[in-house]
Amino acid sequence: MSEFVDAHHHIWRQADLPWLIGPMQPRIFGPYEPIRRDYPIEEYLGDLASSGVTRSVYVQTNWANDRFEDETSWVQETANQHGWPHAIVSFADFSADDVRPQLDRLAKYPLVRGVRMQLHWHENPLYRFATRPDLCADPKIRRNIARLADYGWSFDLQVFAPQMADATSLAEACPDVTFILQHAGMLEDLPPQGRAAWRAGMAKLAQCPNVVSKLSGLGTFIHRNDGAHIAEILNDTVALFGAERCLFGSNFPIEKLWTTYRDLVNAHRTAAASLRPEQRDAIFGGTATRVYRLKS
Repeated sequence: MSEFVDAHHHIWRQADLPWLIGPMQPRIFGPYEPIRRDYPIEEYLGDLASSGVTRSVYVQTNWANDRFEDETSWVQETANQHGWPHAIVSFADFSADDVRPQLDRLAKYPLVRGVRMQLHWHENPLYRFATRPDLCADPKIRRNIARLADYGWSFDLQVFAPQMADATSLAEACPDVTFILQHAGMLEDLPPQGRAAWRAGMAKLAQCPNVVSKLSGLGTFIHRNDGAHIAEILNDTVALFGAERCLFGSNFPIEKLWTTYRDLVNAHRTAAASLRPEQRDAIFGGTATRVYRLKS
């Protein structure tokens, strides 16, 4: 394998993140005391040492919304100094009347390749992030996401299975935007009925040629690095989307709560072992290189 891309990781300074300062805020990945601290690029590079990863994509970490440009500026400067990361997914508020002034501010940073606004909502408040479940159907949000096409940027889409019908309609309404589904659709309802609902929603999204699925954060709801769990999600997702529309992401340092970087990578490699070499090449490098337009 000539390239191995981590398409979803974070670095951060604790002082910049509201959820990492002050009282502990419940998060979907459980207690997180070990990561309530700075996680700089030097530690990330140490974590991935000897893993075979050659490039990476930074995904926004929920700085205060009005500091979205500060986050991008800091990550760009980090990349200028260290050569990592190789692309940035920034934040913008798509509920604004017109998101373009925000996008114009981000456009001066050469590593920006996409934008994420987390739209996931759940009946369980612990899993809830968005203000309501139907943001994918909001005309204002759809109009603003469609404007990403003018910038050549993707949208990192984060939804739960009950939201996937609206998310499919959103992708259909924005055919010139590439949607990158976070964490392979956030499977959290693990009994057979829940898995069936997730597969049905994923099948709808897979019918949209402009949607790809990121195989990241698969330990989020079980709080462990489980090879069998990863293999089931990976193989179901590849069967629906095709390997050319799937990409690996570490979600570090979140997954550092329960595993090492090397063990996480190895679990994904083992899960994909039965696939053809060209399929593995797509998942672990080719798809991310294409959709995030990574430079050699």
